[in-house]
Amino acid sequence: MKKKVLSLMLASAMVVSMTACGGSDAPVSSEASSSASVAESSSSEEVAEAPKSMAEQIEGMSYDEASTYLFNANMGDYYEAYMAAKEIVDDVDLRWASMAIAEAKLMEDAVLMPFQSRGGNYAISRVAPRTVTPVLYGNDSDRFHQAIITTEPILATDREEMLAKYAELKGTGTYEAWVKEYLTGKGYELTDTYKYFDYSEDPQNWDILATSRNVDNEVLVNTFDGLMEYDVEGVLQPALAESYEVSADGLTYTFKIRQGAVWTDSQGRKVADVCADDFVAGMQHMLDACGGLESLVYGVIANAQEYVEGTVTDFAEVGVKATDDYTVEYTLAAPCPYFMTMLGYSIFAPMSRTYYESMGGKFGAEYDNSAASYTYAKDKDAIAYCGPYLITNYTAGNTIVFSASDSYWNAENINIHNITWVWEDGSDPLKIYNDIKSGVIAGAGLNSSALEVAKEDGWFDQYAYVSDTDATSYCGFMNLHRGIFANFNDATAAVSPQTEEDAARTFEAVNNVHFRRALFASMDRASYMACVVGEDLKYNRIVNSYTPGTFVSLANDVTVDINGTATTFKAGTAYGEIMQAQIDADGVNIKVWDAEKQNSSGFDGWYNPEYAASELEIAIAELAEIGVTVDASNPIQIDWPYNASVETVVNRVNAMKQSVDSALGGKVVLNLIACPDANTVNNTGYFAEVGSDMNYDFSDGSGWGPDYGDPQTYLDTILPDYEGYMTKSIGVF
Repeated sequence: MKKKVLSLMLASAMVVSMTACGGSDAPVSSEASSSASVAESSSSEEVAEAPKSMAEQIEGMSYDEASTYLFNANMGDYYEAYMAAKEIVDDVDLRWASMAIAEAKLMEDAVLMPFQSRGGNYAISRVAPRTVTPVLYGNDSDRFHQAIITTEPILATDREEMLAKYAELKGTGTYEAWVKEYLTGKGYELTDTYKYFDYSEDPQNWDILATSRNVDNEVLVNTFDGLMEYDVEGVLQPALAESYEVSADGLTYTFKIRQGAVWTDSQGRKVADVCADDFVAGMQHMLDACGGLESLVYGVIANAQEYVEGTVTDFAEVGVKATDDYTVEYTLAAPCPYFMTMLGYSIFAPMSRTYYESMGGKFGAEYDNSAASYTYAKDKDAIAYCGPYLITNYTAGNTIVFSASDSYWNAENINIHNITWVWEDGSDPLKIYNDIKSGVIAGAGLNSSALEVAKEDGWFDQYAYVSDTDATSYCGFMNLHRGIFANFNDATAAVSPQTEEDAARTFEAVNNVHFRRALFASMDRASYMACVVGEDLKYNRIVNSYTPGTFVSLANDVTVDINGTATTFKAGTAYGEIMQAQIDADGVNIKVWDAEKQNSSGFDGWYNPEYAASELEIAIAELAEIGVTVDASNPIQIDWPYNASVETVVNRVNAMKQSVDSALGGKVVLNLIACPDANTVNNTGYFAEVGSDMNYDFSDGSGWGPDYGDPQTYLDTILPDYEGYMTKSIGVF
């Protein structure tokens, strides 16, 4: 990945010197504390060393050097604990407990605050519950071929009965058939058309193996099948693989590819047979393209990382090969307890080698997607399809249409033959609800405006239910290394009101852990969410940890060290409970796990105005030592860009501003940077590729969903040296 080297604009803005005030136990300097170091002079008088500002400490460093320094200063404790946990591969319970301890440190460092997941709101829908896989990682939850849809909204009482039956039948393979019989018996008419609302951003990349953006993946996942796929009951089933075997040492996975599956173009014309080599070509292209997810197979597939880094140049040395036309073999670098859970994700997608090469595609050192001859994946008509659907229409900002492929190997078993995605920019708060009622879309969540109307017209009482939350963690991010004050692609967009002096003071503040904790503890996320989902459900989708506390649980008792004390957690203990034990032991006032709810979501465990005020006082004292005065007349300014065209967004950021003002007494000011549309907001951070292009001090514009069934899928995104995909959101790398 290309690295940018920039000098920090703020490096010379502060002339006073001070000590770094970063994350707890920062490893970069033994002198990194608010107390002055002491030296013995020739006259035996003690002389206090003048503390240095963070700007002075990174002065003269390249962008990458400064990023490393800031990461270690603010997050060194997390990094050390996490890297040790990752090395544990032979004891899954010890591995997960150790990762929970590492994540506790990440939460304490307060460089990011988990905000919300998706769902957890009132909804009305024609889609039968649990007819899309409930598995929360990978791409399979965006596959809709097994969905069961009715022509009229499903009554809330019928939905409850189906959910009860699902709990009874899960794992038997019979739920889908039961739902069809149940709904038709109740007088519902089934349809093979799905009109879907999930569309407020256009796809940016039509190459499933060269993108990390969800907006691309959730479209393209319906155009191909992988080796395995999770069914509607959450069971991993063969897809393009008919069977597989695992070697005794856990290092070799051998898959037999089903014969008869074919690749077609967007018109449904056959271009090739699906074969084992397509999975080899797919893996090599994914590693060549470096679209942002390649690091997921580092340390998993033998020599994958070495190939990307160039120490291995012959792809034949990478651990994937076709041993015959219909057998593909993966060799792992080390035993990987979650390998099979990765197969439903895009990084293991096949690619027709012959089609790719016919479109100018090349491999290895010859790969160049900017070449004039390279036409692969320039649009929907320049990819090959082997999945249930062809994309038959795409109009930017309007519609995406999927039509069932007659050549699909499992065509007779899909329920949905036509899918239409309808564009919705959120500018009209009642449009989605009106579209549900008229049948323009099958269903959707209800925002606060729609909720009131639904209660008035009777639809709420008949049809409304509370949707499930997923495992996505949308976060608020602090920018530790801000270098631009307008959008990277447009110097007139999202322009900061801060002066150079303001920006310099903000830089020092956000690199103080107590300041960050104070800001996060002042943010009333319940009021923020009430503007979106209504007062009744304002806590439902709030999340308090990056990895959901229920994501994994211990299968066996395990003993770990917590601050020098051997602590045993019993079998069945959830990941979040271990996180909380470490946070409590460290004396940090953050609640990520509710023992009564047995969950890490559904409550606000960060908002605490009293704690916010006390942490701010500590930060103010530390900043004062290095010449930064913070009071109501000299507040720290925090820029937060938002989409001013959407009423609910306007309401929620203003609700947050009020809570910060109230808790911090005007000593911290949120500058709400109004952006005219979603693209402008996305260009402040989400669309940026590196931390140096992040144009904010605080942003809630990005998040992460899991790729496989291990906490590593979250924590690997917060790694230094361009290895962590989300690390750029905190302004480094």
